[in-house]
Amino acid sequence: MTKRALKRQAREAAYDDGKVRRLPVDHRGGWSPLGANDHDREQGYLKTIKPKSEGQARLLEAIDSRSLVMALGPAGTGKTYLAIAKAVEALEAGKVGRIVLSRPAVEAGESIGFLPGDMEDKLAPYLRPLYDALSDRLSMKRVKALMAEGLIEIAPVGYMRGRTLNNAFVVIDEAQNCTYVQLKMLLTRLGWHSTMVVTGDPHQSDLLPELSGLASVAERLEQVDDITVVRLAEQDIVRHPLVASMIGVL
Repeated sequence: MTKRALKRQAREAAYDDGKVRRLPVDHRGGWSPLGANDHDREQGYLKTIKPKSEGQARLLEAIDSRSLVMALGPAGTGKTYLAIAKAVEALEAGKVGRIVLSRPAVEAGESIGFLPGDMEDKLAPYLRPLYDALSDRLSMKRVKALMAEGLIEIAPVGYMRGRTLNNAFVVIDEAQNCTYVQLKMLLTRLGWHSTMVVTGDPHQSDLLPELSGLASVAERLEQVDDITVVRLAEQDIVRHPLVASMIGVL
């Protein structure tokens, strides 16, 4: 008998006084805290995406059926989250070969020149919301692994010129900070077997009102049959109830 077994036997004998006994454990079909059918239990963990409003339901349906979707609405309506969640879902299902996320690096009162590091380090804070949405659907370890393999790419708008994005799920976030020319350039990046979702709030632009091209582009593309423009409203806001109240008066 091994030394460990002898110690266990001595420890059990010390409590064998008629008052304290070990509970018998039957591994051949006895009680289990996991239930009787624990072998059928789903071991994986995956958050199910469900629309919380009619507007979100229209957005999810449009992403499933169209190659180009524009989602316009106030903050808190889930535009970016739903778009990235569908992108991850398409990548995991093998429907696309990669995810491309792009966002304009527009200064909102402060210059990025004061930030330390090289250009990539300076742009990191502007792209952080995309990392947050990705890490909510995938673990950060898996996000980094997919980025290292080139299956997930996050780039500012300025790096998208001259590219053709085939077999990809493309999300253009904060499009209200893009000019008309920039949006035209981004929209024409769409390649074969790809899906593009453009999100933004025309009323919350960091550019001068006459420079933002999102509203005019959406109005023109709304006339194209194979493109869907989903306009979300205050009733689609899923953040704190005060957010909807503030947007209604601000």
